[in-house]
Amino acid sequence: MYASHPARLTAGGSASKEAPGYLSTGIDGYVARIGGTPFLRLARLAGGLDHVELWAKAEFMNPSGSVKDRAAWAMVRDGLARGLLGNGRILLDASSGNTAVAYAHLGARLGFGVELCLPRTVSPERLDRLRRLGAQVVPTDPLEGTDGAQTEADRRAREWPEVYFYPDQYRNPWNPRAHYETTGPEIWEQSEGRVTHWVAGIGTGGTLTGTGRYLRERNATISIVGVEPDRPLHGIEGLKHLPTARVPSVYDPVLVDRTVRVTTEEAVAMQRRLAREEGLLVGRSSGASVAGALKVAGSLAGGVVVTVLADRGDP
Repeated sequence: MYASHPARLTAGGSASKEAPGYLSTGIDGYVARIGGTPFLRLARLAGGLDHVELWAKAEFMNPSGSVKDRAAWAMVRDGLARGLLGNGRILLDASSGNTAVAYAHLGARLGFGVELCLPRTVSPERLDRLRRLGAQVVPTDPLEGTDGAQTEADRRAREWPEVYFYPDQYRNPWNPRAHYETTGPEIWEQSEGRVTHWVAGIGTGGTLTGTGRYLRERNATISIVGVEPDRPLHGIEGLKHLPTARVPSVYDPVLVDRTVRVTTEEAVAMQRRLAREEGLLVGRSSGASVAGALKVAGSLAGGVVVTVLADRGDP
């Protein structure tokens, strides 16, 4: 499963010349299920708040189980359309987990090889899932987190440019654009334009930025709030402590009004509350986003706070 050199890899197949046009029509049943997720009111969690509603996008209901399906598919579709993916080229990227899974599902579905640089802290269960989907994994220093994984992906892409399609989710404009074109409009419609605060965890920053940009264009008074861990070494997979991490270029700090910090313990506790009080088995980053959103909601006299349940509670 572990790859040290691309010569060891074989692509799972090649996309036909008709693939980009065919897939962009939404005919393929798998990609057609990406997006359009339910909008859930978290009434019990917000039960003690007067005149404030707390809602969440159920992104764990995307095909691979996370919000990352949206950006992964947008970047893959762009690569196919430009002829950079398919015909034996391997998709290469760095990830903390969810984007890796999304890529692996798409690679297996559409017939291209996938190689992923991930920190060694990724769970054995997730590694097994990637293996069963046919993806190759390059383990990186866990102390360097996703920054180290990105450094290794950068190196490989430079050294073997003829082998790889490197979408680079931390810099690719299709990451936030996917949310600008889909997540933002969905939230605006599902909230009936009543959303007053958009709160989301900061990983690549694509979900927060792309969705926030669309909502701000619809209503300039909407507040955009990022959620990040309270310290560099934390247990909230998928989120970055921006003061000590490489800030992704897709993240727009000018757009973000403020940042709320959440401890790992708060994220875990909220993950458990979501299961027991709302019947939602979600991941730790979802717990962090909801914990941050509840902090925002608790400071308001009124409003509609929207956040994201980014992934399932899979290992």
